[in-house]
This record gives sequence, structure tokens and C-alpha cells, in this order.
Amino acid sequence: MRIAVDAMGGDNAPGAVISGSITAARDLGVEIILVGPRLQVEEELARHAGAPDFVVVDAPEVIEMHEPPAMALRRKKRASIVVAVDLLRDRRVDAVMTAGHTGAAMGAALLGLGRIKGVDRPALAVVLPTKTDQPAILLDVGANVDCKPHHLLQFALMGSVYASRVLRVDSPRVGVLSNGVEEGKGSELVVAATGLLRQSTLNFVGNVEARDVFNGVADVIVCDGFVGNVTLKFGQGLSLAIRDIVKAELRGWRGRLLMLYAAPLAGKIRRLYRRIDYRETGGAPLLGIDGVVVVAHGSSNARAIRNAIRIAAETASEGFVDELRTRIPQLGVGAQADASPVSPKEISR
Repeated sequence: MRIAVDAMGGDNAPGAVISGSITAARDLGVEIILVGPRLQVEEELARHAGAPDFVVVDAPEVIEMHEPPAMALRRKKRASIVVAVDLLRDRRVDAVMTAGHTGAAMGAALLGLGRIKGVDRPALAVVLPTKTDQPAILLDVGANVDCKPHHLLQFALMGSVYASRVLRVDSPRVGVLSNGVEEGKGSELVVAATGLLRQSTLNFVGNVEARDVFNGVADVIVCDGFVGNVTLKFGQGLSLAIRDIVKAELRGWRGRLLMLYAAPLAGKIRRLYRRIDYRETGGAPLLGIDGVVVVAHGSSNARAIRNAIRIAAETASEGFVDELRTRIPQLGVGAQADASPVSPKEISR
């Protein structure tokens, strides 16, 4: 399994990206190709004694987080994310991982790989922890701000295929994120999408309120990218706040004494941290693209990078793209239904 890693993607690149890549290579047994300005990448690698012998593919340009993606992609033909996607297009790697500009990643994937036939709008999907042992998939979390009902239907199918192939869920339960579980609740988009989903062959379970996203009531939860991105970032902020509150409560001599005499409690707290820490998820696969591209959070540290690489490897190894190519025509709603397919101009970070 070969993964092309955008070495310059993210707020903490290249340091965190290369540290995470080293850990991933050792833990996961995957071959990693680092893509970025060769001299800069090799200088960073030299700081890690005993690092694996990575292949470095030179990409002298970098798309910065503040740059408009469409303009940057036109100007920077040798940007690290563009070169990484080209490696995937040419089948020199099995997947791409980046923590860089989401819009640039989406645009580079659209231009370099294209969409799976029948997919109107690729969607970013994130795997979320729940209070059960089975995680939930939320999509779209930021690729498409404005959606039509049939886009949510396609998101539901893509999420279902991902849940069954990668997460091993039998007959994934699909829900629509709404402001109430009652029939007819929600925006015009939600109500119309609900009608389409009820007519589909998917295992549709109805509306899901935001408070139930982490309760395990559905395996796949669909929404437009604006709602999904706000929901995701609220959940990330809440998880970090809970972690910091618990740490604050355990500071001082009383906290240290408690942890000293309650060693099993310390282990449980550490497991709690891991379950609610979004960095354990790593990254969001871009579903609907004709190839495996995973986008990690821009502020990813080395652990998040390692886990994003894991997501990329799992998605590629389970044959998700091939399965989706087979399943998407079954919806009967394809790219012809959308008069205005997504373009890099519509994508924000």
C-alpha cells in the first residue's frame, strides 16, 4: 500500500506531517511518498534519527491556506497537492493524504481524478465516535455549502457504501440531520431529501437531531456542507473543552492524590480522551472522487497525521471506490440531474 502525503499541507507542516508519516510507516506498514519542496522535506527528515528511507517527490510550490483555490490551482501547477494527486492519477500510489487547503485538495482531485460516473457532488465524510462501539459517518462536512435533495441522496449512498466496506456495518442505518425527528420537520432541503430517501432502497431511519449524532441512532447521517461543517467543529470544540475541564479539575495536590490511589481511573480517563479526541479520527475521505483522497484538519499534529494516513490506507485497501462505481447507478439520479456541477470556485476551506 503506497500513500502520497502532502508534506506541506497544514498549519504545522512540514514538521508534524513528517513526524506523523514516520509513525504511520512504522505502525501501519505502509509505503509513504512525501511530496513537497525536496530540499525542505529532506532537511526536516534529517532531524529524525533512524527515520525510514522515504521516497521524496519534488513539488516546489505550495498552496497556502489563505489563497483562493481556483486561482491557486491555475497558477501553481507544481504545488504539492497537485503533484500528489497526479501520482494517484498515474497509479503510482494508492491514495493521497493532505492536511492542507481543503478547497485546493477538492479542486485538485476534481481536475486530476474526476468524479465517479453518476456522482454530482463529492462529499467530505468524517467518522465520529458514539457512545456505542459503532462509529457514525457524517457527510457532507464542508465540500458543498449549497445542496439539492438528490445530492443528499447520493451522500447517503456513498456513506452507506463506506460504512459497509470500510467499517463493516451490515445494512447501515441512514438518517438526515434535522431540527426534529418528526416527519415533515426541517428545511425544504431536508423535507425533500427525506422523501427521496424513503423511496430508495437504503435503510433510511428518518430524521436525526444534532444531540443524537453521538448516540448511535444512525450509522450514516447526511446534511449539506454548511450544516455539517458547523456540527463537526462544534463537536471538536466541545471534546477539547471537556478534556481541558477534566485536566483542570485534576490539577493540584488533590487531583494528584486521587490519581495516585485510583490508578484504574487514570486509565479510564485516558481512554475517554482518546474516544472524544477528533485527532484520533485523523481525516475525512473525499467520497465520490475517482480515487482515494483524505483531507485532515489544518491544525493536525503528528498523531492526527498518522491516523489520517491510516484512514487513507483502510479506504484504499477495502475497495471502496470500486464498490461505489457499481452502486451509484442504482440510485437512478446521476450527474445529468445537476445543471451546475461543483467547481473549485465554490469550495472554501
